Amino acid sequence: MTATPWGFRDILPEEAQAREDIALAVKGCLKVHGYLPVETPLLEDKAALEQGGRLADTPFKLFDDDGRFLVVRPDNTLPIVRLVSTRMSADDLPLRLRYEAPVVRAASRNTGASRQFTQLGYELIGEGGAAGDAEIVSLAAEAACALELPAWRVVCGSVRPFKDVLACVSDPALAHEVVALVHANDFVDLDDLVAESAEAPAVRRALCELPRLCGGAEVLDRVDELLTAAGVDGQATDELRALYDALAREAPQAAERLSFDFSIMNSFDYYTGLVFKVYAAGMPDSVGSGGRYDSVLDDALAGAPRVPAAGFAFSLERLEAARSDASQAVKSPAHMAAGDCAVARDATAPLRIAVPKGSLNKDTLRVLEAAGLDVSALRDPGRHLIFRANDTLEGAGSIGAVEYIIVRPTDAPAFVACGGADCGICGRDSLIEADLNLLQLVDLKFGACRFIEAEPAWRAGEAEAAYARRGSLRVATKYPRIASAWYESRGVNADIVSLHGNIELGPIVGMTDRIVDITATGTTLRENDLVITGEVMECTARFFVNPGRARLDARVRSLAERLAAVVAGA
Repeated sequence: MTATPWGFRDILPEEAQAREDIALAVKGCLKVHGYLPVETPLLEDKAALEQGGRLADTPFKLFDDDGRFLVVRPDNTLPIVRLVSTRMSADDLPLRLRYEAPVVRAASRNTGASRQFTQLGYELIGEGGAAGDAEIVSLAAEAACALELPAWRVVCGSVRPFKDVLACVSDPALAHEVVALVHANDFVDLDDLVAESAEAPAVRRALCELPRLCGGAEVLDRVDELLTAAGVDGQATDELRALYDALAREAPQAAERLSFDFSIMNSFDYYTGLVFKVYAAGMPDSVGSGGRYDSVLDDALAGAPRVPAAGFAFSLERLEAARSDASQAVKSPAHMAAGDCAVARDATAPLRIAVPKGSLNKDTLRVLEAAGLDVSALRDPGRHLIFRANDTLEGAGSIGAVEYIIVRPTDAPAFVACGGADCGICGRDSLIEADLNLLQLVDLKFGACRFIEAEPAWRAGEAEAAYARRGSLRVATKYPRIASAWYESRGVNADIVSLHGNIELGPIVGMTDRIVDITATGTTLRENDLVITGEVMECTARFFVNPGRARLDARVRSLAERLAAVVAGA
């Protein structure tokens, strides 16, 4: 064998030494505070782990010789929960545990992502409230200082305010869809879904605005205002306020670098309150994340019906990238992309926007210009791919210098997700097909088109007959993810044939039964005598951002607000 399997890599001595130094520094901080090491098996019983909470997807599953379904651990917290619930008692509380261990998770192929990485983590079990939250956060800050991470910051949120608002939603199906959209960071579809609901106006407002709130401690006042108007008591932010006060007293270095962002609200079925991430070195990917999961250990220990718990884990690979010398990062951005993290960028660098070429380009320039950005250089770009310009608005709200990169709409999500750009514009279809971690903030209302299912008019009825015979429908498309999801939602078994052009030929020559494609005017369908057999979805252009960049750079949110104002005005 000449190469490792995809998503895995060898670590040579020089890098291994650097990783060891990082691990020793983090473990040294934890050891001083009484955190004891534990180790759990690489393989775990899947059913046992799922008793503690939702299990992250893992690509490696197997049966042992006893017939038990085992998984290679995708996370370290749930194995420790299993360890505590089966091997320890209430007399051992509070527990302070730490670990250094590799995990393996699923990753999309051909994205450059790793499938194995090492976690440096710690769990505080049996200590709740503000004291427990402050301990967990301050330890992360202490480790960041010990490692001398450049420009590190702590970004906190909480699932509790949003869960309290969800409790006010009268339609359980709506609440379920809202949670799915928040987890997917799709705030555009969230707005549309909530706007069409029959919920009270104050509840609708809270559902849509809460995930967008970010800033300093003053943001908590707005959270309280939204909750009070929706009929929720005013205690949902008490934990975050107490955390901020405790840090200000006991860990001022953490309080000074603390901000709040309520888009950090994933895993509602696992986290119960505080969730937070640590960022560093201008990297849009966090170097670590964690939070409070109080309900996971309830009734797990005899004599302790309620066991509060919180934990945090650094990614060793991202810490390694963040510690790289800042001057080296400026000279060689690719160096910062080593490991499994996005490209780092200096916070003072121009805001970089991915601008789509092709049919979306004209309207993209129109809305950017209406939002106050100079786009003159983009009107005749020639063969250039990167352009510098400026915000035409002056004063405190100015974005300052901007940088445009010209990309295909289908590539825009990858550039933004991987840190090559801070934000971008493309069609909803490109975002769905890319399936990357991105915040969708504004529906720009241009580039409207429909996704449809179609077949040749002269073959009417043949697809149904073929389905009855084969038990599946053969479908040609450029959009396999969209098509697969649509058929799955309808309970139809579909065999997708991915094509890149002239997909109308698929059913015409008999290779497939139907197509799923995009249409604006229907001209191509008519000219090839194709008739529509199903409506899949509607699509317009959207403004989207890198989630980490949105939490670190206020200019990204400012541009989103200005674009939203342009759309509202139009």
